[in-house]
Amino acid sequence: MANKEKNERDALLVASKVKAYIKSKEFMTSAEAIEGLNEKVYKLIDEALERTRANKRSTVKSSDL
Repeated sequence: MANKEKNERDALLVASKVKAYIKSKEFMTSAEAIEGLNEKVYKLIDEALERTRANKRSTVKSSDL
């Protein structure tokens, strides 16, 4: 995955579920919104991994997020 560009990363979200949630709040969803949210999830996970490593653990906990 290191060779993939940001917009080519695997989706970590179920887009239909995200869109359904947003629609339930009476809003619409653009494709860019899903891509942006996916990038935020990658960043959140990467930050959690750094905290996990700093605490000398190999298990990510909710407190790392």
